[in-house]
Amino acid sequence: MTPEIGTGLVMASLIAAAAGSALGFQAGARRSLALLDAARWAATAFAGLMIAANLVMVAALLGHDFSVKYVAEVGSLTTPVPFTIVSLWASLDGSILFWGGILGVYVLVFTRSLAHRHREYMPWTLGVLLATCVFFALLVAGVANPFERVPNPPTDGPGPNPLLQNHWLMIVHPPTLYLGYVGMVVPFAMICAALFAGRLEDGWMVPLRRWMLVPWTFLTIGIVLGGWWSYGVLGWGGYWAWDPVENASFHPWLTGTAFLHSAMVFQKRGGLRIWTLALGMATFLLTLVGTFMTRSGVFNSVHSFTQSPIGPVFLAFIAIVLLFSVVLLATREHLLVVDDEHAETTTMSGVFGFEVPLLSREAALLAQNALFTVFTFTVLLGTLYPLIAEAVDGRKVSLGEPYFDRWALPLGMLMIFLMGVGPALPWGRMSPSRVAPRLLPPTLLGVAFAAPFALAGFTSPIVLATLTLCGFAIAVHALEFWTPWRARAAKEGWGRAALVVFRRTRKRWGGHIAHHGVALLVVTIALSKGYKAEQDVTLHPGEAAEIGRHTVRYLGSDLSEEPHRTSVGANFAVVEGDRAIKKMRPHLNYYPTQREPIYTPEVYSTLRDDLYLSIVEIDKDGAYVVLRMIAMPGMLWMWLAGGVILLGSLIVVWPDARRERPLAGAAPTVRTETPA
Repeated sequence: MTPEIGTGLVMASLIAAAAGSALGFQAGARRSLALLDAARWAATAFAGLMIAANLVMVAALLGHDFSVKYVAEVGSLTTPVPFTIVSLWASLDGSILFWGGILGVYVLVFTRSLAHRHREYMPWTLGVLLATCVFFALLVAGVANPFERVPNPPTDGPGPNPLLQNHWLMIVHPPTLYLGYVGMVVPFAMICAALFAGRLEDGWMVPLRRWMLVPWTFLTIGIVLGGWWSYGVLGWGGYWAWDPVENASFHPWLTGTAFLHSAMVFQKRGGLRIWTLALGMATFLLTLVGTFMTRSGVFNSVHSFTQSPIGPVFLAFIAIVLLFSVVLLATREHLLVVDDEHAETTTMSGVFGFEVPLLSREAALLAQNALFTVFTFTVLLGTLYPLIAEAVDGRKVSLGEPYFDRWALPLGMLMIFLMGVGPALPWGRMSPSRVAPRLLPPTLLGVAFAAPFALAGFTSPIVLATLTLCGFAIAVHALEFWTPWRARAAKEGWGRAALVVFRRTRKRWGGHIAHHGVALLVVTIALSKGYKAEQDVTLHPGEAAEIGRHTVRYLGSDLSEEPHRTSVGANFAVVEGDRAIKKMRPHLNYYPTQREPIYTPEVYSTLRDDLYLSIVEIDKDGAYVVLRMIAMPGMLWMWLAGGVILLGSLIVVWPDARRERPLAGAAPTVRTETPA
């Protein structure tokens, strides 16, 4: 009965989404609260049905119901329970079902969190949101149906891809990334709602920006976790290779980051409205492109585990969304007009919608937005160019790491510089004589930040320049809190002053913390790429090799059996000076369904550096081992930086104790232009 139950739930969710979308658009056109309530109930029904379908599939996987097509494809009696659950997103059909389940969660949370507020925008939002749900429900019910019945079920299955059951990070990395991808549909629908309604008030921009920040945070953490997985599993000692599917997650991150900064300018100055809305729409489109890259089979990638029949269907959907976005923006944007009291008539207002003094925070944000756009285009071009070249004239070309690094280095350094300059400058015009006093202290602190690294031997000019810029940015954001804290501490004491300043500027301080995490991430990248030491050595039992401050001695090999795999390990004793500090066992995992072993390194991490050991080759009797040894400084800080970004983002999105209400005159209000 499982195939029929699962298929029935998906079909019911399709009907609920289609009905809810139609009701939402009608509610917006007729301004009907009754139709809005009906659309809201349809959205809840879709969410419940799609989540239930996912739970049915999990139950089928755990129960080894091989009459279900997807279980027969990825299930196995010997796969451990955690990785059996992970099988839900291990292959094409299950991953699309999982996408639908996460979409249901977002629809449910969004619908319930805004309740009966924003009645002018909610009908249109639900209409667009549920129209997207219709497409994914159709995919699950059609070309990517995981619930098809198998006429003659097998007694066992092959299990999930070995790479997906070789590390605990595969339990958390894909769901986190999907929460980032799928969640981008909510701000997209909210932007479409503003265009349909012909209004974009600050009361709608506040939740819009928050609903962009939520999936952006998940996407950021998903990217960091993906780098950690690559580092800890693939055995090459790296965390980012500009793989096409890695790039696919980076594109919406860049445009999403640009949107968050552009939205600040819009809220403060009333300009960049077209640009801000276009960035939000482009972010959702790029998540669709990223999903297409992952699941269509057009790229050969360690991340792309299947050849897919959904490619043409997904490509058609991307084209429809692109056309819809362009037409909607072109035909409705002119209705959005800034109130006269916020409009500034200047020579630059025709370009940006407001005056842009050169020495101002908005100028820095505009420059940063331009860099994000150039970066996105550069990475997208490098990713798609091999496909374009092959389609045009049959040439097989490859743009590897050198191309991307050539652009990433200067663009990244400029972005870090502007990340520090922006907060150091005020909104509006600033006298040039006041620039030096504002920028000199953080500049000196940036130099002081890089100095210990130089004394420790990190003397590469590029690395030192990057460290100085990161120190500058960290100092600027820290001084934003330190200055008011010190001013209040004289009267209230340090403890109470810190609490008061944090409460009054909580969201701003959360942003500063997130920027600190980004700067820390860049510091780690600079050190690890600039000072990575690597060597391959052949060792016999009792022999040792040195790398960095560590001596690694080979002790011999061993063999261990598990129900789902066999593990061949090489044992090493790690010595620092005269002190034994660690025993390490990199190993090879052999799975019944794969001829080649999965190389599984082991990493010894400290706050100072990482020692990375990976087997290249091992004699079947352990008489010798070819070992890859890598030493990289500060790698642990990369994963900690992800936690810092997460902390800062949580502080920003955490709701206030009382419902937020926009202050009168605090930000531009956009209204419908009335005809003459």
